[in-house]
Amino acid sequence: MPLISIITPCFNEAENVEELHRRIAAQFSGIPDCDYEHIFIDNASTDGTVEAIRRIASADSHVKAIVNSRNFGHIRSPMHALLQARGDAVITMASDLQDPPELIPAFIAKWREGFRVVVGVKPQSLETPLMSFVRRSYYRTIGRIADVRLIPNFTGFGLYDRSVVEIARRYDDPYPYFRGMVSDIGFPHAEIPYEKPLRLRGITKNNFYTLYDLAMLGITSHSKLPLRLATMAGFSLSLISLLIALVYLVLKLVYWDRFGMGTAPVLIGMFFLASVQLFFIGILGEYIASIHTQVQKRPLVVERERINFDPAPPRD
Repeated sequence: MPLISIITPCFNEAENVEELHRRIAAQFSGIPDCDYEHIFIDNASTDGTVEAIRRIASADSHVKAIVNSRNFGHIRSPMHALLQARGDAVITMASDLQDPPELIPAFIAKWREGFRVVVGVKPQSLETPLMSFVRRSYYRTIGRIADVRLIPNFTGFGLYDRSVVEIARRYDDPYPYFRGMVSDIGFPHAEIPYEKPLRLRGITKNNFYTLYDLAMLGITSHSKLPLRLATMAGFSLSLISLLIALVYLVLKLVYWDRFGMGTAPVLIGMFFLASVQLFFIGILGEYIASIHTQVQKRPLVVERERINFDPAPPRD
């Protein structure tokens, strides 16, 4: 009987974890030829999330939990849980109920057809029009500049075969862009579309910084185009500046008494070139920060405790 691992990262989701557990358990009650484990990984919640998970785990042996010593963020924590799962396939989903557990049977059916990667994609969403436009624009942009073909409208919600998990383990990336990693591995995948519902309870943990961090991680992990644009822009702007200087020189020589240089073009040119330099210095800084994170080789998370996991074997 295959074992399916369900990974649900959470932070301050006390209002959602019990319903999430109930809906996941309901899906597996209709799949009698599969066993499952449900692993919560908690990022040091400050509400009653850990206590709620502890109650659930005491009543259901399928439920396990990893409690982190602090909040390690929405990128490192899910990856750590993925590497702790022991299932023949692993399904990752958010704990805010915006990734519907009702897609689990469809994921498993596609996996049994032979797909080692089955992803949920959301071509439509109930979020605000502005946020939907920003997301679509980002997916289009990253899709065009990435070195590999990234899956559009894919947030990480999906099923991954054990072989995919083991390959991801070999990446040994301390700050992984998992969506890009799935595309970089390159296995054929199945896509299951769904409409992402609105959050009903609790407060979203995504803000401008977390979304910006994820966007820049995707760019720096899978594209060198911004760096090459900086080189090409520097060459092009220097050539344009030289041509403008020559034009000014010719006009001054021809109309010596009537042509005035003026300070406005000089000031505009200086501020324009300075802004371009600052922009590309920022891009370069993002790549350097990514390298800095890689060379630190810190662990993905530090665990405070585990709940319902088998005890570790004694060391020799």
